[in-house]
Amino acid sequence: MAPHALDKRADIIRFGVDGWHARFDDAFTEENVARIADALGLVWADAHPGATVYVGFDTRHEAQGNARLVAGVLASYGLAVKVSDGPCPTPAVAWSCARDERAVGAVVLTASERSCEYGGIIVRGADGGPVPHELMDEIEQAVSLTPATARGAFEETDLVSEYLSSLAAWVDRASIEATRPKVVVDAMYGAGTGHLARLLAELGCEVTEIHVEAREDFGGIHPDPLDPWADSCEQAVVAHGADLGLLLDGDADRAAVVDEQGRLLPARVLVPMILGNLVMSHGAHGRVVTTLTCSACIEREASRLGCETTAVPVGFSRVYREMLDEDVIMGVEEYGGLCVPAHLRERDGLLVCLLAVEMLARAKKTVSTMTAELEATIGTMWYARRDLRLDPASSQAFRNVLPGLNPGELAGRTPVEVSHADGLRVQFEDDSWVLIRPSRTSPIVRVYAEAPSAAERDDLLAAACDLVRRGL
Repeated sequence: MAPHALDKRADIIRFGVDGWHARFDDAFTEENVARIADALGLVWADAHPGATVYVGFDTRHEAQGNARLVAGVLASYGLAVKVSDGPCPTPAVAWSCARDERAVGAVVLTASERSCEYGGIIVRGADGGPVPHELMDEIEQAVSLTPATARGAFEETDLVSEYLSSLAAWVDRASIEATRPKVVVDAMYGAGTGHLARLLAELGCEVTEIHVEAREDFGGIHPDPLDPWADSCEQAVVAHGADLGLLLDGDADRAAVVDEQGRLLPARVLVPMILGNLVMSHGAHGRVVTTLTCSACIEREASRLGCETTAVPVGFSRVYREMLDEDVIMGVEEYGGLCVPAHLRERDGLLVCLLAVEMLARAKKTVSTMTAELEATIGTMWYARRDLRLDPASSQAFRNVLPGLNPGELAGRTPVEVSHADGLRVQFEDDSWVLIRPSRTSPIVRVYAEAPSAAERDDLLAAACDLVRRGL
């Protein structure tokens, strides 16, 4: 796992939508971390001299050492830098930044749900949310071939305790204490380890936490709250007779829930449940922002609750831009990354977990019962995604023909709407849909589909994949 030595040529740094990721045995080295920190310090100090920057880190290889390296470089530019004194969730760093009027942004050393071979640096703005892509471009252009060697003094501080207290204030403590739910917590060896379990115990839950030991190899799992990586949590819920299981991804900005029978709730179920809790128990009212790849079940439940829905192209930065308007009560990504802007304009897995526990405590029903009641009300949909890997030339060829595709029939069905807002999205009368979307960063075409039955969904997926192949 030790960083390898660079040759004499500096690696080319290219940022994604919110930062940079690379393998530890490739480009994720101290030198490259320092080069990026140098660019951040240069840009931030030029625009906001003396401003405060927050730095956090997860549980990956040398994460704390790299966080201190970033902090020292930033401080050398005259910025006031506050570094977490231990591994901490990304939303805790974002929350601390958002509540400091002197803060210009935050940096988190994390690769989120990626496997243990990867490190990463993500950047957040003054309000804890994503930074504009124009700023990311400016930072990327400012990355030098060799980083400056100057280092400044920084402060190490607790970025978690006040954040957890703010989360506790969001939920109905009395109901939770009265029911004392049995909960299995699985932070998947990530940054949420210990924090969520401690908070739930303080709220009156009976908590069993798994995957708590420090393991840089994450025990062979990816810290991603999906099957098969969620298997241990599902098994632990059944073994301990728990009321529910709660999973967090590697940096705790995304969560998942397991019912008392050991079944992982899909986003098409979990998100409407959380939305219903916000509206019915917390009095929230306004718009729900989803990506075009989110389940139709979310829009159905929003409509039932009297909430308008806005769908935007894939990417949390697009959801975030909608949340700058004060009428948004929830922002959602395709796999359940969920944001409540009244709390923070960033996804927060710990808040989702607390709201799920509160929902259980107030309803005094099992999670499976609540799932059945929801599906009886808004219906059941079957969702899936397939990735078609192409060579670069074929990928570009398909990109060229995609704007001209306008199928009048797909899988024997007639569309009611065809849109090119984000690739090609074909909508049908029964809320079934299929979306074909080339990746922006790799020669992959992603195909999504949803329908009232698994067979209908699979037919749509097969027809859409065939459409891609015929378009090459």
